[in-house]
This record gives sequence, C-alpha cells and structure tokens, in this order.
Amino acid sequence: MQPKNPAFQPIPGLKTARFAGMPTFMRLPHIEIEDPQANKTDIAIVGVPFDGGTSNRPGPRHGPRQLRDLSTMIRTTHPRSGVNPFRLVNCADLGDAPVNPMDIMQSLDLITGFYNQLSDKGITPLSAGGDHLVSFPILRALGRDKAVGMIHFDAHTDMNDAYFGDSKYTHGTPFRRAIEQGFLDPNRTIQIGIRGVKYETTDFDWALDQGVRIIEIEELFERGIASVMQEAHDIVGDQATYVSFDIDGIDPSFAPGTGTPEIGGFTTFQAQQMVRALAGLNLIGADLVEVSPPFDPSGGTAWVGASIMFELLCVLAPACDARSK
Repeated sequence: MQPKNPAFQPIPGLKTARFAGMPTFMRLPHIEIEDPQANKTDIAIVGVPFDGGTSNRPGPRHGPRQLRDLSTMIRTTHPRSGVNPFRLVNCADLGDAPVNPMDIMQSLDLITGFYNQLSDKGITPLSAGGDHLVSFPILRALGRDKAVGMIHFDAHTDMNDAYFGDSKYTHGTPFRRAIEQGFLDPNRTIQIGIRGVKYETTDFDWALDQGVRIIEIEELFERGIASVMQEAHDIVGDQATYVSFDIDGIDPSFAPGTGTPEIGGFTTFQAQQMVRALAGLNLIGADLVEVSPPFDPSGGTAWVGASIMFELLCVLAPACDARSK
C-alpha cells in the first residue's frame, strides 16, 4: 500500500546518516499537535517525560529523550512479519505530553488532556514513558467513553492501593485506579510475567477479586508463550484493547536501566515473540515505560525499549489500518 502522505516517512538511513540530524522517534517527522498536519496522523509516537510517581529510584523522566535517540537505529520493515508500518498508516512524532514535575495531580490532568486531543482526532498513540503511572492518564483518555481491555507485560501488577500512607497515585497503583474509575475493564485484563518479592499480597488479591487474569513468570515458562498469548486473545476478544509494556518485565541482564529490576524475567527474544503474538487484535494504543537512563547511561536498555516500541508499532499499524476500512 502506498503511504497516505509521502511526507510521513522516516528519513532513510542510507540517505542521511543515523547519527545526523535532530533525533525523533524512528526518524519520523515531528509535528506539533496544533499543526493541521496532525489531523492526517494515524499513529502518534509520544513521549511522556514524567516520573513523579516513582517510589524509590527516579529517572524515567529522561526515558523519552534517550529512547528517541536510540530509535534512530530502527529501519522500516519487520524482519519476521514483513510489516512496514510506515507504508500502512501515517506515523509521526507528536512530541511530548505536557507535565509539571512538581505536581503529580496537575501532570495527570495535563497528560489526559493531551491524549484527549489525540483521541478527538482519531489518532492511535504509541507512548514512551516515564514511570508506569503515566498509563493511568492515558487510559483515562482512551477509556473515557467505554472501558478498554489490556494486555500488560510487567514484573509487577501495579495494582496496589496506596504508598506511604495515603498516596494513591504512584507507579505501583495506576491500574487499580483505572479499574476503580471505570476506564479499564478487569474482566478483559491480563498481566503477564509477574514475579519478584512483594510487600504483601493485597495487590494480587484485589486484582483477582476484580476478575483480572494474572500470569506469573513460572506459569509463562511452564506453559509456553503460544499458549499464554492464545489465552490473552481469548480474554480481550475483538474489543478495544490497550497494551502496556514495562521494561522491567524483561530480565535485568538484558535491560538493567530501570527503577525496579526483578531477576528471572523473560529474554528480549521472548518479549518480541509475545508482542508479535498480539497481531490481529483490536489494539487502540500501547506504551513502553520505565526506561531509566541514569541506571544505564550506555543506552543498552533504551535500545531494547526502542526495539520493543517498533514491535508494538508493527502490530498497532495493521490494527489501525483495519479500523479505517
């Protein structure tokens, strides 16, 4: 299929060196959301440079910038599926959602407002965090009319109630808040790769009581990826589904640059296999969160993150294209 607008194409790596020019996500055009060109965008890659919900090791606020830089290594065509997302739909870098690093609640409102604008324009978002709290305001925008389903790859459930007494909005609480406030459908939510030591089991207990399906890492390895991902398809069905990928789902031997690493995770190839298995679903958005450059200045973790973002784009683009027909 020919691109809808030839300008909405990455800069070819054999035309301009990848290390040259201003870095944008995957070398795509940078378009401001107020620009009329934004109305032609099908998929927006957006940064959310916020880590005000981090409880221990901050740094993901710097994730979008490093992910942009490393994503200039991405080429255009998926090696397995053959999908070229830039030939299916118009993709663009729409910059960063606005945040106030001094105010969590205002930041959540600012982020929701930005994603409401994307939703109003019919734009599908692929987001780069930021800590995992940023998924909450995104879901608040995408699920404002009807709760969405979710496939969530992570070491942690992020279904806690509160931190340090009564702090309800942290990177460990976004999906509990989203379910409570009606933006996320717990009966169409599956969490994959959960592991690691716990404060207690209340997050598990609450999520299971709501109908969330939790696949711990042991079950994933025992059953295999194909079986687990088929169950994910069965759970979310053909309705609107969001994908959230926390980089700490991947074992820290592959991705050490994150705030809450947990050993015993999946490999980068297993992560690719799981994301590839999302093909055919009605995907309405995705995020890649918790890349923390201060813990991996080499950029190795960001390269893993950018690569997973391309995998996500290669399943988002066909879903977006199918909705337009």
